[in-house]
Amino acid sequence: MEEKNKEKKSAAARYFAQLRVDTGQTWRRMKASRGLYLFLLPFMLVFTAFYVLPVIISIFYSFTYYNILEPPRWIGLQNYINLFLADDVFLTAVKNTFLIAVITGPVGYLASFVFAWLINELPRSIRAIAVTVFYAPSISGQVYLIWGILFSGDSYGYINALLMDLGITDKAIKWLTDPDYMMPVLIIVILWMSLGTGFLAFIAGLQSLDKSQIEAGYVDGIRNRWQELWYIVLPNMKPMLLFGAVMAITQSFGVADVTMALAGFPSTDYAARTVVTHLYDYGTVRFDMGYASAIATVLFFTMILCNKLIQKLLRGVGKGGDYSGGRRKK
Repeated sequence: MEEKNKEKKSAAARYFAQLRVDTGQTWRRMKASRGLYLFLLPFMLVFTAFYVLPVIISIFYSFTYYNILEPPRWIGLQNYINLFLADDVFLTAVKNTFLIAVITGPVGYLASFVFAWLINELPRSIRAIAVTVFYAPSISGQVYLIWGILFSGDSYGYINALLMDLGITDKAIKWLTDPDYMMPVLIIVILWMSLGTGFLAFIAGLQSLDKSQIEAGYVDGIRNRWQELWYIVLPNMKPMLLFGAVMAITQSFGVADVTMALAGFPSTDYAARTVVTHLYDYGTVRFDMGYASAIATVLFFTMILCNKLIQKLLRGVGKGGDYSGGRRKK
């Protein structure tokens, strides 16, 4: 036991010693490049004021009772205790959010890359049209309300009318009010809207690939498009892949507008409740800002953990080797 404790202490001492060295080196580099930081200063001020400070303030409010009308009152961990032990609706929202994230996040991410890869092979004029068609749903505002017409719960809905004409069902299905059908319909709509900014990043990354590397790869042993994808395309696109993953995580965990517009607010039996709609409920309807801040804090750290996990997974992409200047590196 004593030897193990000594090893732990020595490992901790080495870690902090290396941390001091890295901090010193970073500080010296920052001093040497202080002119560059002056140019970044306006953005840093705006970013700090509108992004960093709100997060810090929200974390502080999560430990208070704050209803806007009265000054915040410190209550410690009570909001978090209520959130996980006394709020059944929040647990339902967590289940729905993770269900949406697990399905739409990976599927939307892979679909974005696959469609970008296929569209990149098209002629330039056709490629521009295809990019517009695939990207349009994500920037068209509330165009997803068209799905409300398709899945209308009466016989005038296109899906119900088709099913009744084919004799599959003899009565209209309440697609957006029946808890048994609500979530599958919403997942379809969210997937339809998932080709967003990450899709454009993949298109840009594919367009910026060095063609000479691809030619050198075929000279050096590449035999098919799958090897080209794994050894050349993916290693060169790691920054775009990471950006697309961050956007996919943000989009899948931040679902709210679609569920509220199509399934109502609140939805039947909270079957379409998500963490963000729960946050919206307490923050803008009940004005319990402390409780809403606790929800936001939990969501914030969950997204950070998922982002770290995705970064770890993406490190293995193309790890079998890549190509640079015609030479394969192993």
